Amino acid sequence: MRRAAKNHGTNRGTHRARESDHRTRGRRPARVRRALTALVLTAAVVAGTAGWAAGSGQVPVTGPPPGSAAWVADTSLGRALPDPASATPGQVAAFFRSLTPGQRRDLAERHPSVVGNLDGAPLTLRYAANATALRGDARFAHLAGPGRRILAFDPRGRGQVAEVFGDLERSRRVAVVVPGSDIDAGSYDRARDPLGTPAGMARALRAAAPGTAVVAWAGYTTPLGVGLDAATGDLAEAGAERLARLTGGLAAQGVAAPAVFCHSYGSVVCGLAAPRLHARDLVVLGSPGMRAGTVASLRTGARVWAAKDPSDWISDVPHVRFLGLGHGTDPASPEFGARPVPASDARGHTGYFAPGTESLRTFAAIARGDVR
Repeated sequence: MRRAAKNHGTNRGTHRARESDHRTRGRRPARVRRALTALVLTAAVVAGTAGWAAGSGQVPVTGPPPGSAAWVADTSLGRALPDPASATPGQVAAFFRSLTPGQRRDLAERHPSVVGNLDGAPLTLRYAANATALRGDARFAHLAGPGRRILAFDPRGRGQVAEVFGDLERSRRVAVVVPGSDIDAGSYDRARDPLGTPAGMARALRAAAPGTAVVAWAGYTTPLGVGLDAATGDLAEAGAERLARLTGGLAAQGVAAPAVFCHSYGSVVCGLAAPRLHARDLVVLGSPGMRAGTVASLRTGARVWAAKDPSDWISDVPHVRFLGLGHGTDPASPEFGARPVPASDARGHTGYFAPGTESLRTFAAIARGDVR
């Protein structure tokens, strides 16, 4: 009888275990549904300014600039020219220092698309080369207006451009603005929602921090609208390489280490580039995540700041990372460890640079180096 009772108890325990397992299996679909819902919402990281439009897959522009084959084949100097595909910004800078002013001008006139995009080349030479390249481009010739300082111009794909506001060579304080989605050479300076564009953000920052030179950098292939591009890091990885080269080129020309301001999906780019960036401050705003769990995991010596206003829809996007989707911890959360930027009076996803806001005042203080 005792053995029968013992067996009965065992059977009852086994039955309870089976019931528990059945209930657990019943809950699994709910957990899976919640996870899938989070991933679908994560895929809605528009991370830019165009809203909830349908997105499409983008192929990142990579590799050396147009005209590189002719540049490499050029033997006019009796020696090899630095290969745009492999030369470091420091090597490029050293090469141009070895040339006479006439030799530099000649190369810029014959190879404007290469010299204009060659990180490490003299800044004024790049401006002149890009003006030449733009005047011959039907889509973007308007960017070659008088007095404009175009630091980079690549017509491939949707087009990429970087413009300097201020005197980059002489300014003691420098900033770089990195945009999010839906930005290219045709939209980086648009009248609609200007504070959601790198040119508009750069102008606002320069007005709030006079004397600071600001680079509006639309130098990578951004996602378009809602889609997997915005929820994954593929485009950001390609952009991170280009952003790191940009700051390396500025450093090679003796430009002060910049404060880098990264909006929305641009903060994913900055997070991946962080270990290689020549920057003194890294400021993210309206960020879906930086592909890092904490400031320490960014492996950067720059000070890291984060801003997110209460009305920014980015708060509705799950800060998760699973199977390649999502960008991880919210940089504005306490556990991430970034320095907070007050943004309670900013409005929406593109209101951080609005005149009179506390966020813009703080950005200006960071750009000027007035905060410790």
